[in-house]
Amino acid sequence: MATAMVRKAATPDVDALVDLRAEMFAAMGVAGAGEQWRDHARRWFVERLDDPDYCLAVVEVDGSVVSCATGAIRDAAPSPGVPDGRDVLISNVCTAPDHRGRGYGQAAFDAVMTWARQTGVGRAELMATGAGRGMYVRAGFRETAFPAMRASLG
Repeated sequence: MATAMVRKAATPDVDALVDLRAEMFAAMGVAGAGEQWRDHARRWFVERLDDPDYCLAVVEVDGSVVSCATGAIRDAAPSPGVPDGRDVLISNVCTAPDHRGRGYGQAAFDAVMTWARQTGVGRAELMATGAGRGMYVRAGFRETAFPAMRASLG
């Protein structure tokens, strides 16, 4: 029986974080755009490993990172729903395909949610795939009246 350990990501985990991010995009049907984004992602993860406004959680099984989740404190203009303007964006929740269905994604997500609650920030937000939606609903997430919209600026 494999033993799973949930922990904060470290420098040796960065390639696994990038690989899991690529897997997440593949599961979402987002085509890869070559290696350039991966290089940027590696730097991004390295720069945030020790930043207190980020939580990079991994699940390690038998010496390999098999799942991850990321939390990031965002600073926006205050609003009625977020009086201090700060919330947590949860992203990069992914488990390697051959390790799915064992609770590893839930464990990584729970670690980020625990961190998020400890920050004192009052709200968390995420974008869900169909596969992850149930886990997020069970954690108290609800669809909003105003869906996200995006535009490419390049």
